[in-house]
Amino acid sequence: MNEVVISQNEIINEFSLFNDWIERYQYIIDLGRKLPLLCDGEKIEANKIKGCQSQVWLVCEQKNERLVFRAISDAAIVSGLIAILLRIYSNKKPNDIVDAPHNFIEALELEEHLSPTRSNGLASMLEAIKTHAIHRIA
Repeated sequence: MNEVVISQNEIINEFSLFNDWIERYQYIIDLGRKLPLLCDGEKIEANKIKGCQSQVWLVCEQKNERLVFRAISDAAIVSGLIAILLRIYSNKKPNDIVDAPHNFIEALELEEHLSPTRSNGLASMLEAIKTHAIHRIA
């Protein structure tokens, strides 16, 4: 089974433990607070994701046959969304990233509970991850 889909299902199961969206938002923010910081040399224009209202930087490295992503934002909720994306897509094979559907967004009801600008930013982050994977498929 696709490793990305397995990670998506794990996140969906975690979110099902929360009773309401206040608890989910707090969990998302807490996940973002645990992200390791990027050094100033990584917070460059080339690593900045376009299409996000907040500043978001994404760094991708290939280790063996897997892509390892690191990212951070200057906004708490966006950092939490990044943390979710990193748990799903980091340390995965490029083909698995490209082939996996993004059904976790619907399953988590993110589109209904994020502002339109946050939803657009999430889509931009996903597109950046997928683009990195596409460029590294042999």
